[in-house]
Amino acid sequence: MIRNDVLDLLPVRHAVPELLAALEGRGTAVLHAPPGTGKTTLVPLALAGLIGDGPERRVLVAEPRRMAVRAAAGRMAWLLGEDVGGTVGFAVRGERRAGPATRVEVVTTGLLLQRLQRDPELAGVDVVLLDECHERHLDADTALAFLVDVRAALRPELGVVAASATSDAEAWARLLTSQEGGGPAPVVRSEGEGHGFAVVHAPPPTGIRPAHGTWVDPALLRHVAATVRRALARHEGDVLCFLPGTGEIARTAGLLDGVDAEVLQLHGRAPAAVQDAVLRGAGPGGRRRVVLSTSVAESSLTVPGVRVVVDAGLAREPRMDHARGLGSLATVPVSAAAATQRAGRSGREAQGTVYRCWSAAEESGRARFPAPEIRIADLAGFALRAACWGDPTAEGLALLDAPPAGALAAARSVLAAIGAVDASGKATGRGVRMARLGVHPRLGRALLDGAAEVGARRAAEVVALLSEEPPREYGDDLAAAWREARRGGDAYGARWRAEVRRLERAAASEAEGGTGEGAGEDAVAGVVTALAFPERVARARERGGHLMVSGSGARLAEGSGLRSAPWLAVAVADRTARDATARVRLAAVVDEAVARRAAGHLLREDEEVRWEDGDVVARSVERLGAVELTVRPLGTGADPALVREALLDGLRREGTGLLRWRREAVELRERLAFLRGAVGGAWPDVAEEALVERAEEWLEPELSRAARRADLGRIDAGEALRRLLPWASGEAGRLDELAPERIEVPSGSRIRVAYGEGRPVLAVKLQEMFGLAETPRVAGVPVLVHLLSPAGRPAAVTADLASFWRDGYRAVRAELRGRYPRHPWPEDPSAAVATRHTSARLRREG
Repeated sequence: MIRNDVLDLLPVRHAVPELLAALEGRGTAVLHAPPGTGKTTLVPLALAGLIGDGPERRVLVAEPRRMAVRAAAGRMAWLLGEDVGGTVGFAVRGERRAGPATRVEVVTTGLLLQRLQRDPELAGVDVVLLDECHERHLDADTALAFLVDVRAALRPELGVVAASATSDAEAWARLLTSQEGGGPAPVVRSEGEGHGFAVVHAPPPTGIRPAHGTWVDPALLRHVAATVRRALARHEGDVLCFLPGTGEIARTAGLLDGVDAEVLQLHGRAPAAVQDAVLRGAGPGGRRRVVLSTSVAESSLTVPGVRVVVDAGLAREPRMDHARGLGSLATVPVSAAAATQRAGRSGREAQGTVYRCWSAAEESGRARFPAPEIRIADLAGFALRAACWGDPTAEGLALLDAPPAGALAAARSVLAAIGAVDASGKATGRGVRMARLGVHPRLGRALLDGAAEVGARRAAEVVALLSEEPPREYGDDLAAAWREARRGGDAYGARWRAEVRRLERAAASEAEGGTGEGAGEDAVAGVVTALAFPERVARARERGGHLMVSGSGARLAEGSGLRSAPWLAVAVADRTARDATARVRLAAVVDEAVARRAAGHLLREDEEVRWEDGDVVARSVERLGAVELTVRPLGTGADPALVREALLDGLRREGTGLLRWRREAVELRERLAFLRGAVGGAWPDVAEEALVERAEEWLEPELSRAARRADLGRIDAGEALRRLLPWASGEAGRLDELAPERIEVPSGSRIRVAYGEGRPVLAVKLQEMFGLAETPRVAGVPVLVHLLSPAGRPAAVTADLASFWRDGYRAVRAELRGRYPRHPWPEDPSAAVATRHTSARLRREG
């Protein structure tokens, strides 16, 4: 018997006539229905003609999560007074309960994608309802894009309804008609927000550290637990508390020990009995409940009895390091739209209250909507689906957000490496088979190739472990986790066995494999894991830890039995922005032979010549990605071009001091530096950086003949520097004129000019400059004259001799004439005869 009394209470019923009319007239519609209005349960029944007076149709409903699929199907069957599997059925990966009489079938969006790729026309289906589009899961975005194509090219009569609980309905409406014209699809809005809710801001105390990676400050969890206790004390009904992940749920459950309520932990991996208990409501005793949940309870699910929501304000989003093939989860502030969704859970059955564990001032800083998964996730699965659909670049797909070019290129590179696409990006026959397996393309490769090597059954068992990470308590050794899953009677073990059966059937039909009986379980686990993640094969480092062939460091937990393994195939690892190395969560032991075979596309032998420890090192290196396998010295057989580049690198690192700098070379460099500053023009820049940058110009041909550091030390820097002189303009011939090495002074001596201080300096005995009124100039620049005593010690410095003779000489004469009486000290030096000799000798010569 249909429960009309319950259906009549659902606010969305008032929007059904408009929705049916839109579907009849346009074939597409967007349904905007706030949480709690009944869009997930009443609307599919109305579309199928099971309630109301609409035509009889077969409706396919796509939900983002397996838990929501089962819950929605169960709820609709209950509303019709039936059991699941009759008029209302469901299908998830590995399980289907539906039959010939099924008119409404609820499936995951991933399963819908598989059906579309096997049968793009969706034969027998009249309407597809994509629920919870606002969550922006990649599968839902892809499915809608494919459905737009199907309506445009194959089945224009196929009805498509996109259901969203948030206010971004217009974007979906434009998308549904982007390839058809005629304006956007109709937007049908359902009024009603349930019974409403009051918002209470309960910010944590100061000093809470921001979350990073999957780490959440324990102080925040203590505050959340205290807020739950506060809610239990102040309000009636059950409490639904949103936390970012299973770890936070478990820790918060521990903090709630002793509360007068049943504490339930709800997440995607929760046992079916727990899920059923949460969705069923309070038991016969009527004891209050506290449901600690991840985002699975944001939408699609109704948790009966909830009057209060406590929101920790955090959500988990995927992140992908495309360069290294490492995925991770990031803990981020929940979006405003998701916070509204969460709050709405409190007002489904009566006026509710939501405690938000952040301040009112923080509301405006939150993102409006969750980040679209297509922008932040691994795109290998999406890229393979697009290639199998016939659009490898995804440019023709009706997507709200285009895939990032770099992420899509990285995904296509992965697909090419495993043989899923050809050089043009089109799906190969092998790629089509992988797409039909219902697992990530990497795992598809491991299943197909592993079945041929170790047998379909054992390959399927390991791939099932890789497709859903085992519980942490199973440990980080994949082979040990495999044995635990076989023994285990827990919920994970049951799901694992069901997935093994499905994958074994797929592997047996897709690949003719051997039995692999000769290999032990540890070896099998390593082979299959290495086939799935060849970039994560890792070799032990001498200083501890491992190095993946992708170039990422990897570390195992203290006490892990895998720490001593020479080689590992890493199944699960993550690396946050703050971590220098990846944390290994799950891995299997392999040997070098398996590593070479699995990651063979990364195997290469390079001639490596580089500047290291102050000299050229030349060697032949066999590498598996970033991991060195074998090293052999090259000696004199190295590629001259590589040697030359290594020498240049040495010059860049250590400078031109590697060359032979005789005194003449140093003085030439100083003269050229002076001319560069005083004259400019074509005179070369001989500063260290400039010389290193132009090394290839002035150090040839000696540079190309050199093979090591000692050869650089034999290059005459002075001779080489002359190659930089402006010979072409003829200016080089004026070097000695513009910057002479020596200047003749009045005594007849030729005194060396020093250019090292940035200006020319002439150090000369004072008596040799008698009679010279004007300061000598070099390239128009007055020389700085260092006037010396007869013993060669500094007596005075001047750049203006006339001024010195007039004003400074008298004091110098008074100081030095008594010390050096044998030398001339005339009262008027400007009129005296310059000399290198003593007064007595002057008299003799006179």
